[in-house]
Amino acid sequence: MVQPKLVVCDHPLLKHKLAHLRDKRTPPAEFRRLMQEAGAILGYEATRGIGSRKTSVLTPIKASPAEVLAAPVALVAVLRAGLGLMEGALSLYPEARIGHIGLYRNEETLNPVRYYVRLPKDLNKSFVVLCDPMLATGGSAAEAVRILKMDGARKIALISLLAAKDGIRRVHQDHPDVAVYAAAVDAKLNSVGYIVPGLGDAGDRLFGT
Repeated sequence: MVQPKLVVCDHPLLKHKLAHLRDKRTPPAEFRRLMQEAGAILGYEATRGIGSRKTSVLTPIKASPAEVLAAPVALVAVLRAGLGLMEGALSLYPEARIGHIGLYRNEETLNPVRYYVRLPKDLNKSFVVLCDPMLATGGSAAEAVRILKMDGARKIALISLLAAKDGIRRVHQDHPDVAVYAAAVDAKLNSVGYIVPGLGDAGDRLFGT
């Protein structure tokens, strides 16, 4: 199965949730719930890239052919806002192993600064879903993918609530093999690298900070 480079998920439920996520009046508790639900939908779409393998199971009646995931799943959140999406994806495959990558953006250069990395073992055998809700300049996402690949990951999908065209271009320039799954693509960034119209700072809105 050939994995597409960019998938904009157009499910009506996801559009509905994104409308409320964009709304500045949405309080943190509701924002967290909506992000978790959006993460489940985006995670569902991203796992299309895993593929399946044939097996058989024994039903209460007789043996039956079946298919299971071709690889184990690893979920990796870009801290801190990626935690919101990861919770939703985890509801789909609770057996997934979990990793965290801590990056913050230098507000002068807009470049990512790494401060924490903790990843599951044997990423080379896993399908990795990277959770980063705001793909703005693309610097943090591209760096997170680089870190995953340095640790052995070979099959990676990135899920984001919102992606800017600049961010998509940067990720695919550095990592053309990585598929991006987003709820919407916004046209531009402002002077400080925030997505416009976007939804503000996802981490601040998620945690009420």
